[in-house]
Amino acid sequence: MTNVITFTPPSRITPQEARLGALLSCFAEHRRHGDDVFWLKENAEILNILECTGTRPGDAALDAYAEFYQSVEKRLRFFPQYYRFFLSITLDLEDLGMAGNHGERIVHWAQARDLPRAELSDLQRMEAHRLMARRDMAPKGEDATLEDRARYFMGRSDTFALPNKKAAYELTHLVFYLSEYGRCDPQLDADAKRSLHFAGILAFIEQNADLLSEICIAMHYAGDVPPVLWTDWLKRETALFTVTDGPSVSVQDDYHEFLVCNWHQALVGDTAFAKGFVYDRLRFDHNVSRATPMREMSEAMFSLDDARSGDWISMRLYMEDRLSPEAMRVLEQAETSSKHFQDFFHGFARAETPNALH
Repeated sequence: MTNVITFTPPSRITPQEARLGALLSCFAEHRRHGDDVFWLKENAEILNILECTGTRPGDAALDAYAEFYQSVEKRLRFFPQYYRFFLSITLDLEDLGMAGNHGERIVHWAQARDLPRAELSDLQRMEAHRLMARRDMAPKGEDATLEDRARYFMGRSDTFALPNKKAAYELTHLVFYLSEYGRCDPQLDADAKRSLHFAGILAFIEQNADLLSEICIAMHYAGDVPPVLWTDWLKRETALFTVTDGPSVSVQDDYHEFLVCNWHQALVGDTAFAKGFVYDRLRFDHNVSRATPMREMSEAMFSLDDARSGDWISMRLYMEDRLSPEAMRVLEQAETSSKHFQDFFHGFARAETPNALH
């Protein structure tokens, strides 16, 4: 009797490639449709994270974008208002390994039509400049003062001592663009770095892992070291996400927070996107409730009227008497996390007298 042994060659697909293949398939094919602007947003975000962290998902994973890639020039001509999304996705696909040169052609098309001039926001203009520079092109009309205005905004630390998520996200994105997503020194001055610390303190007090992840990433790109308390907290928060699959699950979820938390983990050298993904529709949730002392803190400060003080040492006992134990615990952690806390609190307190408004 002869025993026949069948040799099965080992798969060339690594566990990471398998996870990323399922994850990209989810965003490309299962959550939304390609004509939806939110499809563009979600896919631009996940591909950008993979590209800037040097994470190659493998050729098979990129197949999910084959139809989009081949039709991108037609799509751009009909939807020029979304040109930054189209440029971002296409350039990332090529830089992640997809064969072709659509990226250079659509950058040239956007340049010839001077699309960056349609932007009212300096932040969006800087993104457009950065995207075009990836194929060695520049917008038609150079704005010599664009970077100066951005740096002036970044250096006004008082802006970031108050709850203003829009301003904080713009701060992080300016660092991303100036640093080429970590490829060069953005040359931030001490004021801009202090702004990142102020924004990070607020994000930690709000227990906002989405924003705090971006702030810690921006700090890394700026050559600064994020507080260990923040990065340890982010690692725990990332592990707490749950992923649910099924053709009818809602996609009104925490997908962006999931992406940027894992981006931060990849940047610091930890395993990212370590969940079990399947080739289906996925939703991403952070189900654990978080203490959020910001409202309690603001109400306590507002009630003081003219008795408010920007001196944290004198205000600390007052806050202990008026905040819940959970809120006070977060505030105490924030106090010890950054050397800039007292300066931050001085701005947060808004303790100037009414006469100062004259």
